[in-house]
Amino acid sequence: MAKVGDPNLLINLISRRVRQLNAGGGGLSRPLVDNASQLGASDTALREIIEDKMSWDLAEELEVLQETPKRRRKR
Repeated sequence: MAKVGDPNLLINLISRRVRQLNAGGGGLSRPLVDNASQLGASDTALREIIEDKMSWDLAEELEVLQETPKRRRKR
């Protein structure tokens, strides 16, 4: 939690990385840490986060300005 801060973000990071590790084939499916053969996929993903082998970017929140409709004058 100290590395990520938000528990929901941590869960999403781990689940996405577990899917990558379980997919097989390709460069993304190899563990980024040493001695991962004795660990499960979720433990490997946690260890990658702890050892700063994985990073992420948060999308910036965009403020949407909504214009209030102008009221028409009654004649």
